Amino acid sequence: MWQSILNTIDKIIMIIVIIVLTFIIVQIVKRIVKRALERSSSLMKVDPTHYNFLRHFLSAIIYILGLSAIIYTIPSLRTLSVSIFAGAGVLAIIIGFASQQAFANIVSGVFIVIFKPFRVGDRVNVGTDVAGIVEDITLRHTVIRTFENKRVIIPNSKISEENIENSHLNDEKICKYIEFGISYDSNIDKAMKIMREEAMKHPNFLDNRSEEDLEKGDVPAVNVRVVGFGDSSVNLKAWVWAENPAKAFVLGCDLNKSIKERFDKAGIEIPYPHRTIVRKK
Repeated sequence: MWQSILNTIDKIIMIIVIIVLTFIIVQIVKRIVKRALERSSSLMKVDPTHYNFLRHFLSAIIYILGLSAIIYTIPSLRTLSVSIFAGAGVLAIIIGFASQQAFANIVSGVFIVIFKPFRVGDRVNVGTDVAGIVEDITLRHTVIRTFENKRVIIPNSKISEENIENSHLNDEKICKYIEFGISYDSNIDKAMKIMREEAMKHPNFLDNRSEEDLEKGDVPAVNVRVVGFGDSSVNLKAWVWAENPAKAFVLGCDLNKSIKERFDKAGIEIPYPHRTIVRKK
């Protein structure tokens, strides 16, 4: 009896040791990968996607090995596992259907890392509902930090099926549209000149003209065009370039304010809907 109790205590201690060692090894692996990423980042511009994915992959392998060691330590579990694998025909089918989505997520995660439609740190729009910065790519899911600092967790198989708009792929430059409607009585040329001047003097403005355009001298730094006519307005649009989406957002907000103020000073009217009410006696 006492021998049986001692054997049970030994097994419990062994299981605890295996669990503790598994967690310690996982933490060590994570630190090694993190230091390797920091060392590489200090020497050159390195994509952290591979390191993050490798960290999650190695952690999963270590957890599986730890679980296998626990099963091997307990004879009853070892016998049960052998029996399950020996007659696993129907069970394999059930597990196959149950884990189909999990494997699909893992395969999709591998494809994301290999083909790089997006990487950690990229600004993306996923479908029509999610926009933000890619924070992490795991074996199962991708984590996107929205501009409200919320985290959206999307399974890799789902995100692979969506249309993805990546603002950082190859070239971060972005063209910001600045649109205003002015009244039909306003001076169009003057309004276009104001829009161009305000855009060019903004600190986030980027001159995207090529050397050939500069040599010709007839290509403006900011294109402003009449793009249409509304019920009560002449619609103007300016194409203004910025270095990246973040600077483009600030540029757009600032130009909306500064152009409106310049229009007010210059007597250029921005029309708004009017209603005429007729009363019958």
